[in-house]
Amino acid sequence: MDQPLRSCKKFVHLDLKGAPPRIGYLIELIQLFADLGANGLLIEYEDMFPYEGELKVLQSTTQPPYSREEIVSIQDAASSRGLEIIPLVQTFGHLEFVLKHEAFRDLREVDYCLGTLNPHRDGGLRLMQEMLQQVMKLHPKSTSLHIGADEVYMLGHGDESKQWLGVPGRSVHQLFLSHVIKVAKGIQESAPNLKLIMWDDMLRSMTPETIKESGLVGLVQPMLWDYSPTLDVDNTVMLMEQYKSAGMSQQWAASSFKGSTTVHTCVPSTQRHVDNHLQWLKVASSLSAGIVLQGIALTGWQRYDHLSVLCELMPLGLPSLASCLQTLVHGSFTEEAQNKVVEKLGTVDVGDTERLSSRTSSSFAGAKLAELIVKLTSLLESAELRHFQNNMFVRGWFTPYHMQKKTISPLIAQQIKTQARMFLDAVENQVQEVRGEMRLLYSDSTVQEWVDQHVTSVLEPLHNLLKDIESVLNEMGVCTESIS
Repeated sequence: MDQPLRSCKKFVHLDLKGAPPRIGYLIELIQLFADLGANGLLIEYEDMFPYEGELKVLQSTTQPPYSREEIVSIQDAASSRGLEIIPLVQTFGHLEFVLKHEAFRDLREVDYCLGTLNPHRDGGLRLMQEMLQQVMKLHPKSTSLHIGADEVYMLGHGDESKQWLGVPGRSVHQLFLSHVIKVAKGIQESAPNLKLIMWDDMLRSMTPETIKESGLVGLVQPMLWDYSPTLDVDNTVMLMEQYKSAGMSQQWAASSFKGSTTVHTCVPSTQRHVDNHLQWLKVASSLSAGIVLQGIALTGWQRYDHLSVLCELMPLGLPSLASCLQTLVHGSFTEEAQNKVVEKLGTVDVGDTERLSSRTSSSFAGAKLAELIVKLTSLLESAELRHFQNNMFVRGWFTPYHMQKKTISPLIAQQIKTQARMFLDAVENQVQEVRGEMRLLYSDSTVQEWVDQHVTSVLEPLHNLLKDIESVLNEMGVCTESIS
Protein backbone atom coordinates (compact mmCIF):
# COMPACT_ATOMS: atom_id res chain seq x y z
CA MET A 1 0.00 0.00 0.00
CA ASP A 2 2.80 2.45 0.86
CA GLN A 3 5.14 1.01 -1.74
CA PRO A 4 5.38 4.25 -3.82
CA LEU A 5 7.39 6.02 -1.09
CA ARG A 6 9.20 2.99 0.30
CA SER A 7 10.61 2.12 -3.10
CA CYS A 8 11.55 5.61 -4.29
CA LYS A 9 14.92 7.27 -3.70
CA LYS A 10 15.66 8.78 -0.31
CA PHE A 11 17.91 11.85 -0.28
CA VAL A 12 19.48 13.27 2.87
CA HIS A 13 19.59 17.05 2.74
CA LEU A 14 22.91 18.63 3.77
CA ASP A 15 22.38 22.27 4.66
CA LEU A 16 25.90 23.69 4.73
CA LYS A 17 25.01 27.36 5.24
CA GLY A 18 25.54 26.85 8.96
CA ALA A 19 27.86 24.60 10.96
CA PRO A 20 29.48 22.96 7.93
CA PRO A 21 31.25 19.83 9.22
CA ARG A 22 35.00 19.42 8.85
CA ILE A 23 35.60 17.41 5.69
CA GLY A 24 36.73 14.29 7.56
CA TYR A 25 33.53 14.22 9.60
CA LEU A 26 31.43 14.93 6.52
CA ILE A 27 32.93 11.89 4.78
CA GLU A 28 32.09 9.79 7.88
CA LEU A 29 28.53 11.09 7.78
CA ILE A 30 28.13 10.13 4.13
CA GLN A 31 29.12 6.54 4.95
CA LEU A 32 26.60 6.53 7.80
CA PHE A 33 23.81 7.91 5.60
CA ALA A 34 24.36 5.02 3.20
CA ASP A 35 24.34 2.50 6.07
CA LEU A 36 21.04 3.93 7.29
CA GLY A 37 19.26 3.47 3.95
CA ALA A 38 19.85 6.70 2.01
CA ASN A 39 20.16 6.66 -1.79
CA GLY A 40 21.47 10.16 -2.31
CA LEU A 41 22.37 13.61 -1.00
CA LEU A 42 20.68 16.95 -1.64
CA ILE A 43 23.53 19.39 -0.98
CA GLU A 44 22.95 23.09 -0.34
CA TYR A 45 26.39 24.70 -0.25
CA GLU A 46 25.41 28.36 -0.21
CA ASP A 47 28.49 30.33 0.97
CA MET A 48 30.58 27.17 1.51
CA PHE A 49 31.03 26.66 -2.23
CA PRO A 50 34.38 27.83 -3.69
CA TYR A 51 32.92 30.36 -6.12
CA GLU A 52 35.44 32.00 -8.43
CA GLY A 53 35.89 35.27 -10.28
CA GLU A 54 33.21 37.89 -9.68
CA LEU A 55 31.40 35.42 -7.42
CA LYS A 56 34.31 34.90 -5.03
CA VAL A 57 32.71 37.50 -2.75
CA LEU A 58 29.96 34.94 -2.02
CA GLN A 59 32.36 32.72 -0.12
CA SER A 60 32.01 32.60 3.65
CA THR A 61 34.21 35.05 5.51
CA THR A 62 33.90 33.32 8.90
CA GLN A 63 35.55 30.12 7.70
CA PRO A 64 37.13 28.88 4.48
CA PRO A 65 34.64 27.30 2.06
CA TYR A 66 35.16 23.72 1.00
CA SER A 67 37.97 23.54 -1.52
CA ARG A 68 37.41 22.20 -5.01
CA GLU A 69 39.37 19.10 -4.01
CA GLU A 70 37.14 18.60 -0.96
CA ILE A 71 33.98 18.86 -3.07
CA VAL A 72 35.41 16.19 -5.37
CA SER A 73 36.14 14.02 -2.32
CA ILE A 74 32.53 14.44 -1.13
CA GLN A 75 31.33 13.16 -4.49
CA ASP A 76 33.83 10.30 -4.46
CA ALA A 77 32.67 9.23 -0.99
CA ALA A 78 29.04 9.34 -2.10
CA SER A 79 29.74 7.51 -5.35
CA SER A 80 31.64 4.75 -3.53
CA ARG A 81 28.43 3.97 -1.63
CA GLY A 82 26.10 4.38 -4.59
CA LEU A 83 24.70 7.72 -3.43
CA GLU A 84 23.51 10.17 -6.06
CA ILE A 85 24.19 13.89 -5.48
CA ILE A 86 21.73 16.67 -6.31
CA PRO A 87 23.15 20.18 -5.79
CA LEU A 88 20.69 22.82 -4.55
CA VAL A 89 21.27 26.41 -5.64
CA GLN A 90 18.76 29.10 -4.74
CA THR A 91 17.80 31.23 -7.76
CA PHE A 92 14.98 33.54 -6.59
CA GLY A 93 14.23 33.55 -2.85
CA HIS A 94 16.55 32.89 0.12
CA LEU A 95 19.39 34.71 -1.59
CA GLU A 96 20.55 36.49 1.56
CA PHE A 97 24.07 35.13 1.14
CA VAL A 98 24.23 36.87 -2.25
CA LEU A 99 22.16 40.01 -1.87
CA LYS A 100 23.67 41.02 1.50
CA HIS A 101 26.78 42.09 -0.43
CA GLU A 102 26.95 45.70 -1.52
CA ALA A 103 28.06 44.61 -4.99
CA PHE A 104 24.67 42.97 -5.56
CA ARG A 105 22.47 45.29 -3.52
CA ASP A 106 20.79 46.78 -6.58
CA LEU A 107 19.54 43.28 -7.50
CA ARG A 108 17.19 43.11 -4.50
CA GLU A 109 13.46 43.25 -5.19
CA VAL A 110 13.18 45.76 -2.32
CA ASP A 111 16.16 47.16 -0.46
CA TYR A 112 15.03 45.98 3.00
CA CYS A 113 14.57 42.33 1.93
CA LEU A 114 17.94 40.63 1.47
CA GLY A 115 16.43 37.35 0.28
CA THR A 116 14.45 38.12 -2.88
CA LEU A 117 15.95 38.78 -6.30
CA ASN A 118 14.57 41.50 -8.56
CA PRO A 119 13.29 39.48 -11.57
CA HIS A 120 13.48 42.47 -13.93
CA ARG A 121 17.23 43.01 -13.93
CA ASP A 122 19.25 41.19 -16.58
CA GLY A 123 22.19 41.26 -14.18
CA GLY A 124 20.25 39.14 -11.70
CA LEU A 125 19.52 36.44 -14.23
CA ARG A 126 23.16 36.43 -15.41
CA LEU A 127 24.30 36.13 -11.79
CA MET A 128 22.05 33.11 -11.21
CA GLN A 129 23.24 31.43 -14.39
CA GLU A 130 26.89 31.96 -13.44
CA MET A 131 26.30 30.50 -9.98
CA LEU A 132 24.55 27.47 -11.46
CA GLN A 133 27.25 26.90 -14.05
CA GLN A 134 30.07 27.03 -11.50
CA VAL A 135 28.32 24.58 -9.20
CA MET A 136 27.37 22.13 -11.95
CA LYS A 137 30.83 22.29 -13.51
CA LEU A 138 32.15 20.87 -10.24
CA HIS A 139 29.39 18.19 -10.23
CA PRO A 140 29.77 16.66 -13.70
CA LYS A 141 28.13 13.35 -12.72
CA SER A 142 24.99 14.87 -11.22
CA THR A 143 21.93 14.31 -13.39
CA SER A 144 19.56 16.55 -11.39
CA LEU A 145 19.73 20.10 -10.03
CA HIS A 146 17.46 21.80 -7.47
CA ILE A 147 16.91 25.51 -8.24
CA GLY A 148 15.17 26.40 -4.96
CA ALA A 149 12.58 29.15 -5.64
CA ASP A 150 10.79 28.87 -2.28
CA GLU A 151 9.52 31.65 -0.03
CA VAL A 152 10.11 34.48 -2.50
CA TYR A 153 9.13 37.13 0.02
CA MET A 154 8.13 40.64 -1.10
CA LEU A 155 7.89 39.67 -4.78
CA GLY A 156 5.83 42.33 -6.51
CA HIS A 157 6.67 45.04 -3.96
CA GLY A 158 9.59 46.56 -5.86
CA ASP A 159 9.09 49.62 -8.04
CA GLU A 160 9.86 47.76 -11.27
CA SER A 161 7.51 44.94 -10.30
CA LYS A 162 4.73 47.40 -9.46
CA GLN A 163 5.19 48.99 -12.88
CA TRP A 164 5.14 45.56 -14.55
CA LEU A 165 2.05 44.52 -12.61
CA GLY A 166 0.32 47.77 -13.61
CA VAL A 167 -0.40 46.30 -17.02
CA PRO A 168 -3.90 44.76 -17.00
CA GLY A 169 -3.95 40.95 -16.90
CA ARG A 170 -0.58 40.53 -15.22
CA SER A 171 -0.18 38.88 -11.82
CA VAL A 172 2.47 38.07 -9.23
CA HIS A 173 2.01 34.42 -10.18
CA GLN A 174 3.02 35.23 -13.76
CA LEU A 175 5.94 37.31 -12.52
CA PHE A 176 7.20 34.40 -10.44
CA LEU A 177 6.74 31.84 -13.21
CA SER A 178 8.41 33.98 -15.86
CA HIS A 179 11.64 34.22 -13.84
CA VAL A 180 11.74 30.51 -12.99
CA ILE A 181 11.17 29.66 -16.65
CA LYS A 182 14.01 31.96 -17.73
CA VAL A 183 16.34 30.27 -15.22
CA ALA A 184 15.25 26.80 -16.31
CA LYS A 185 15.58 27.53 -20.03
CA GLY A 186 19.03 29.02 -19.46
CA ILE A 187 20.16 25.79 -17.81
CA GLN A 188 18.49 23.72 -20.51
CA GLU A 189 20.53 25.44 -23.20
CA SER A 190 23.84 24.29 -21.73
CA ALA A 191 22.66 21.04 -20.10
CA PRO A 192 19.57 19.76 -21.94
CA ASN A 193 19.54 16.40 -20.12
CA LEU A 194 19.71 17.84 -16.61
CA LYS A 195 16.53 17.26 -14.59
CA LEU A 196 15.45 20.37 -12.70
CA ILE A 197 13.62 20.43 -9.37
CA MET A 198 12.05 23.35 -7.49
CA TRP A 199 10.27 23.85 -4.15
CA ASP A 200 6.52 23.94 -4.65
CA ASP A 201 5.25 26.50 -2.12
CA MET A 202 5.03 29.41 -4.57
CA LEU A 203 2.91 27.22 -6.89
CA ARG A 204 0.36 26.15 -4.28
CA SER A 205 -2.06 29.01 -4.75
CA MET A 206 -1.95 28.83 -8.55
CA THR A 207 -4.59 27.14 -10.65
CA PRO A 208 -3.54 24.21 -12.86
CA GLU A 209 -4.41 26.41 -15.85
CA THR A 210 -2.00 29.15 -14.74
CA ILE A 211 0.83 26.64 -14.40
CA LYS A 212 -0.01 24.92 -17.68
CA GLU A 213 -0.27 28.13 -19.70
CA SER A 214 3.02 29.50 -18.32
CA GLY A 215 5.25 27.00 -20.08
CA LEU A 216 6.72 25.66 -16.82
CA VAL A 217 5.50 22.11 -17.45
CA GLY A 218 8.28 19.88 -18.75
CA LEU A 219 10.99 22.23 -17.50
CA VAL A 220 10.88 21.69 -13.73
CA GLN A 221 9.57 19.03 -11.33
CA PRO A 222 7.95 20.28 -8.09
CA MET A 223 9.20 19.14 -4.69
CA LEU A 224 6.36 19.39 -2.17
CA TRP A 225 7.58 20.15 1.33
CA ASP A 226 5.76 19.73 4.60
CA TYR A 227 7.61 19.11 7.87
CA SER A 228 4.66 18.93 10.24
CA PRO A 229 4.01 15.82 12.38
CA THR A 230 0.33 16.45 11.66
CA LEU A 231 0.73 16.94 7.91
CA ASP A 232 -2.72 17.16 6.28
CA VAL A 233 -2.78 14.04 4.12
CA ASP A 234 -5.96 14.85 2.17
CA ASN A 235 -4.89 18.39 1.30
CA THR A 236 -1.42 17.23 0.25
CA VAL A 237 -2.84 14.52 -1.99
CA MET A 238 -5.24 17.05 -3.51
CA LEU A 239 -2.35 19.44 -4.19
CA MET A 240 -0.31 16.71 -5.86
CA GLU A 241 -3.32 15.77 -7.98
CA GLN A 242 -3.66 19.43 -9.01
CA TYR A 243 -0.04 19.52 -10.13
CA LYS A 244 -0.69 16.36 -12.12
CA SER A 245 -3.70 17.94 -13.81
CA ALA A 246 -1.44 20.86 -14.77
CA GLY A 247 0.82 18.35 -16.52
CA MET A 248 3.41 17.93 -13.75
CA SER A 249 3.10 14.21 -13.08
CA GLN A 250 6.71 13.75 -11.97
CA GLN A 251 6.91 15.04 -8.40
CA TRP A 252 9.07 14.91 -5.27
CA ALA A 253 8.33 14.99 -1.56
CA ALA A 254 10.32 16.70 1.19
CA SER A 255 10.08 15.72 4.84
CA SER A 256 12.26 16.76 7.79
CA PHE A 257 14.50 15.04 10.31
CA LYS A 258 15.75 18.22 12.02
CA GLY A 259 15.76 21.99 11.73
CA SER A 260 12.02 22.58 11.48
CA THR A 261 10.70 22.74 15.05
CA THR A 262 11.67 26.23 16.19
CA VAL A 263 14.37 28.52 14.88
CA HIS A 264 16.54 27.96 17.96
CA THR A 265 15.92 24.28 18.78
CA CYS A 266 19.09 22.45 19.86
CA VAL A 267 17.81 18.91 20.45
CA PRO A 268 15.29 17.47 17.98
CA SER A 269 12.34 15.33 18.98
CA THR A 270 12.69 12.07 17.10
CA GLN A 271 9.02 11.23 17.56
CA ARG A 272 7.95 14.50 15.94
CA HIS A 273 9.96 13.76 12.81
CA VAL A 274 9.00 10.08 12.61
CA ASP A 275 5.36 11.20 12.73
CA ASN A 276 6.02 13.52 9.79
CA HIS A 277 7.31 10.56 7.77
CA LEU A 278 4.37 8.38 8.74
CA GLN A 279 2.11 11.08 7.30
CA TRP A 280 4.11 11.18 4.07
CA LEU A 281 3.74 7.40 3.80
CA LYS A 282 -0.04 7.88 3.97
CA VAL A 283 0.17 10.53 1.25
CA ALA A 284 2.16 8.24 -1.04
CA SER A 285 -0.26 5.36 -0.57
CA SER A 286 -3.20 7.61 -1.50
CA LEU A 287 -1.89 8.94 -4.82
CA SER A 288 -3.44 8.08 -8.14
CA ALA A 289 -1.47 5.99 -10.60
CA GLY A 290 -0.69 8.99 -12.79
CA ILE A 291 1.65 10.62 -10.27
CA VAL A 292 5.23 9.39 -10.50
CA LEU A 293 7.01 10.01 -7.20
CA GLN A 294 10.68 10.59 -8.05
CA GLY A 295 12.02 10.58 -4.51
CA ILE A 296 11.85 12.13 -1.07
CA ALA A 297 14.33 14.58 0.44
CA LEU A 298 14.73 14.32 4.21
CA THR A 299 15.60 17.91 5.02
CA GLY A 300 17.95 18.76 7.86
CA TRP A 301 18.02 22.55 8.07
CA GLN A 302 20.96 24.07 9.89
CA ARG A 303 19.44 27.55 9.88
CA TYR A 304 16.01 28.82 8.91
CA ASP A 305 17.83 31.22 6.60
CA HIS A 306 21.31 32.65 6.13
CA LEU A 307 20.82 35.27 8.84
CA SER A 308 19.18 33.19 11.58
CA VAL A 309 20.75 31.27 14.46
CA LEU A 310 22.11 27.74 14.27
CA CYS A 311 19.56 25.06 15.08
CA GLU A 312 20.16 21.35 15.77
CA LEU A 313 23.68 20.24 14.85
CA MET A 314 23.97 17.10 12.72
CA PRO A 315 25.14 14.78 15.54
CA LEU A 316 21.95 15.66 17.45
CA GLY A 317 19.85 14.89 14.39
CA LEU A 318 21.35 11.49 13.54
CA PRO A 319 19.05 9.42 15.79
CA SER A 320 16.08 11.19 14.21
CA LEU A 321 17.48 10.70 10.69
CA ALA A 322 18.11 7.01 11.31
CA SER A 323 14.60 6.52 12.68
CA CYS A 324 13.02 8.44 9.79
CA LEU A 325 14.97 6.61 7.08
CA GLN A 326 14.12 3.25 8.61
CA THR A 327 10.48 4.29 8.90
CA LEU A 328 10.49 4.90 5.15
CA VAL A 329 12.37 1.67 4.40
CA HIS A 330 9.97 -0.48 6.46
CA GLY A 331 6.73 1.44 5.98
CA SER A 332 6.48 2.28 9.71
CA PHE A 333 8.74 2.37 12.74
CA THR A 334 8.60 -1.39 13.18
CA GLU A 335 10.62 -3.47 15.59
CA GLU A 336 12.87 -4.35 12.67
CA ALA A 337 13.37 -0.64 11.90
CA GLN A 338 14.13 0.05 15.54
CA ASN A 339 16.66 -2.78 15.66
CA LYS A 340 18.42 -1.31 12.62
CA VAL A 341 18.70 2.06 14.37
CA VAL A 342 20.07 0.40 17.49
CA GLU A 343 22.54 -1.60 15.39
CA LYS A 344 23.91 1.51 13.69
CA LEU A 345 23.64 4.12 16.45
CA GLY A 346 23.28 2.25 19.70
CA THR A 347 20.15 4.13 20.77
CA VAL A 348 17.15 2.49 22.43
CA ASP A 349 13.81 3.48 20.93
CA VAL A 350 12.05 6.38 19.28
CA GLY A 351 11.06 7.83 22.65
CA ASP A 352 14.63 7.79 23.96
CA THR A 353 16.68 8.78 20.95
CA GLU A 354 16.41 12.50 21.54
CA ARG A 355 17.64 12.10 25.09
CA LEU A 356 20.72 10.04 24.27
CA SER A 357 21.00 9.07 27.90
CA SER A 358 24.01 7.36 29.42
CA ARG A 359 21.95 4.17 29.44
CA THR A 360 22.40 3.96 25.70
CA SER A 361 25.68 2.79 24.24
CA SER A 362 25.75 5.42 21.48
CA SER A 363 28.62 4.77 19.12
CA PHE A 364 27.85 6.80 16.00
CA ALA A 365 30.12 9.51 14.63
CA GLY A 366 29.47 12.58 16.78
CA ALA A 367 27.70 10.68 19.59
CA LYS A 368 29.91 12.15 22.30
CA LEU A 369 29.14 15.71 21.20
CA ALA A 370 25.43 14.90 21.00
CA GLU A 371 25.40 13.55 24.55
CA LEU A 372 27.27 16.59 25.89
CA ILE A 373 24.92 19.04 24.17
CA VAL A 374 21.84 17.19 25.48
CA LYS A 375 23.29 17.47 28.99
CA LEU A 376 24.21 21.15 28.59
CA THR A 377 20.85 22.01 27.02
CA SER A 378 19.04 20.37 29.92
CA LEU A 379 20.90 22.65 32.33
CA LEU A 380 20.35 25.77 30.21
CA GLU A 381 16.62 25.04 29.97
CA SER A 382 16.20 24.31 33.67
CA ALA A 383 13.63 26.48 35.41
CA GLU A 384 16.15 27.46 38.09
CA LEU A 385 18.48 28.96 35.48
CA ARG A 386 15.95 30.32 32.99
CA HIS A 387 13.90 31.97 35.72
CA PHE A 388 16.65 32.86 38.16
CA GLN A 389 15.23 36.36 38.45
CA ASN A 390 12.08 34.83 39.96
CA ASN A 391 14.29 33.36 42.70
CA MET A 392 12.94 34.14 46.19
CA PHE A 393 16.00 36.19 47.14
CA VAL A 394 15.96 38.26 43.94
CA ARG A 395 12.19 38.86 44.02
CA GLY A 396 12.24 39.57 47.73
CA TRP A 397 15.41 41.61 48.29
CA PHE A 398 16.78 42.80 44.93
CA THR A 399 13.95 44.42 42.97
CA PRO A 400 14.31 47.58 40.85
CA TYR A 401 12.96 49.44 43.88
CA HIS A 402 15.79 48.15 46.07
CA MET A 403 18.36 49.11 43.45
CA GLN A 404 16.89 52.59 43.04
CA LYS A 405 16.79 53.24 46.78
CA LYS A 406 20.09 51.41 47.36
CA THR A 407 18.61 49.43 50.21
CA ILE A 408 20.28 46.11 49.56
CA SER A 409 20.96 43.52 52.23
CA PRO A 410 24.63 42.50 51.87
CA LEU A 411 23.81 39.15 53.42
CA ILE A 412 21.09 38.42 50.85
CA ALA A 413 23.34 39.75 48.08
CA GLN A 414 25.83 37.09 49.10
CA GLN A 415 23.12 34.42 48.80
CA ILE A 416 22.22 35.63 45.30
CA LYS A 417 25.84 35.84 44.18
CA THR A 418 26.65 32.37 45.52
CA GLN A 419 23.71 30.77 43.71
CA ALA A 420 24.33 32.67 40.48
CA ARG A 421 28.00 31.75 40.42
CA MET A 422 27.16 28.14 41.15
CA PHE A 423 25.02 28.03 38.00
CA LEU A 424 27.60 29.91 35.94
CA ASP A 425 30.40 27.59 37.04
CA ALA A 426 28.31 24.49 36.26
CA VAL A 427 27.49 25.79 32.80
CA GLU A 428 31.06 26.85 32.08
CA ASN A 429 32.40 23.41 33.00
CA GLN A 430 30.00 21.76 30.59
CA VAL A 431 30.64 24.36 27.90
CA GLN A 432 34.36 23.58 28.00
CA GLU A 433 33.59 19.91 27.38
CA VAL A 434 31.28 20.80 24.51
CA ARG A 435 33.86 23.13 22.97
CA GLY A 436 36.55 20.46 23.06
CA GLU A 437 34.38 17.85 21.40
CA MET A 438 32.81 20.24 18.90
CA ARG A 439 36.20 21.40 17.64
CA LEU A 440 36.89 17.87 16.44
CA LEU A 441 33.91 18.05 14.08
CA TYR A 442 33.47 21.75 13.32
CA SER A 443 35.58 24.87 12.78
CA ASP A 444 36.44 27.18 15.66
CA SER A 445 34.13 29.85 14.21
CA THR A 446 31.18 27.44 14.30
CA VAL A 447 32.01 26.48 17.89
CA GLN A 448 32.11 30.12 18.96
CA GLU A 449 28.91 30.95 17.09
CA TRP A 450 27.02 28.07 18.69
CA VAL A 451 28.18 29.05 22.18
CA ASP A 452 27.38 32.73 21.63
CA GLN A 453 23.90 31.96 20.34
CA HIS A 454 22.82 29.16 22.63
CA VAL A 455 24.79 29.68 25.83
CA THR A 456 25.91 33.29 26.16
CA SER A 457 22.42 34.65 25.42
CA VAL A 458 20.89 32.46 28.14
CA LEU A 459 23.48 33.49 30.73
CA GLU A 460 23.39 37.20 29.97
CA PRO A 461 20.59 38.02 32.47
CA LEU A 462 22.57 36.24 35.18
CA HIS A 463 25.74 38.16 34.38
CA ASN A 464 23.78 41.42 34.32
CA LEU A 465 22.27 40.61 37.71
CA LEU A 466 25.73 40.07 39.21
CA LYS A 467 26.92 43.36 37.71
CA ASP A 468 23.93 45.15 39.20
CA ILE A 469 24.64 43.67 42.63
CA GLU A 470 28.30 44.69 42.46
CA SER A 471 27.38 48.17 41.28
CA VAL A 472 24.79 48.85 43.98
CA LEU A 473 26.96 47.45 46.76
CA ASN A 474 29.91 49.56 45.61
CA GLU A 475 27.72 52.66 45.62
CA MET A 476 26.62 51.72 49.15
CA GLY A 477 30.26 51.49 50.14
CA VAL A 478 30.04 47.77 50.95
CA CYS A 479 33.22 45.77 50.30
CA THR A 480 32.14 43.10 47.81
CA GLU A 481 35.14 40.91 48.57
CA SER A 482 33.96 40.44 52.13
CA ILE A 483 30.75 38.82 50.94
CA SER A 484 32.16 36.81 48.07
